[in-house]
Amino acid sequence: MSGHSKWSSIKHKKGKIDAKRGQLFTKLARDITMAARGGVDPEMNASLRLAISKAKDSNMPHANIERAIQRGSRDGDADNLEEVTYEGYGPGGTAVLVDAVTDNRNRTVAELRLVFSRGGGNLAENGAVAWQFETMGVIHVSTVDSDPDEVQLVAIEVGAFDVEESTDGSAIEVYTQPGSTESVREALTSAGFKVESADLAKIPQNNVELEEATAVATLRMLERLDDLDDVSKVHSNAVFTDAVLEAAAG
Repeated sequence: MSGHSKWSSIKHKKGKIDAKRGQLFTKLARDITMAARGGVDPEMNASLRLAISKAKDSNMPHANIERAIQRGSRDGDADNLEEVTYEGYGPGGTAVLVDAVTDNRNRTVAELRLVFSRGGGNLAENGAVAWQFETMGVIHVSTVDSDPDEVQLVAIEVGAFDVEESTDGSAIEVYTQPGSTESVREALTSAGFKVESADLAKIPQNNVELEEATAVATLRMLERLDDLDDVSKVHSNAVFTDAVLEAAAG
């Protein structure tokens, strides 16, 4: 999972910066709204509970969360929103999945196609790359005052199936079955560990290593995709080394 860990760490750090912008709150609100369609009581709706936790991790105001839940209720106005996953290829043939929430598929497809094209990739047909990914829960635990071995003991005991330290040492990453994500998160929090985020991600079964120039182009394309208003999550099987991260930041 090390390839995903690198991209997960990038997204994790990027989220802290994006939290200062309204765009992130808009995306989080849409995720809450879509989850609330399955019921507005977080205790009875695990997807909503996870979406709310993710919003709180990014310091989203309580009033915004409540408005998003109301919009997803039967009395809300979210009927024109739909969740769509798009598939594509990045530079070097890397596999890319893009999760979107949109009220206009034509607009979303046009924006995605432009970013893929300018980034050296292309959109693909349904089923082209999705088979290479598996949905899992990913929980980031702060390394401050947290022993990875202790985190692993607690996490495995309550249902996690893998724990590893991120390649840059910034977080301990706990992997769970999708339905166990929130319960594992709660157990880690109750045990005194600082959980920084918890979310569902599509993990590549095989990672692709690229030469530096191609990897930099891929990373920049993924970031542009992630910045689109309709995009909720971006997943890739590309591996990014520290040298690539430095080159892309330059």
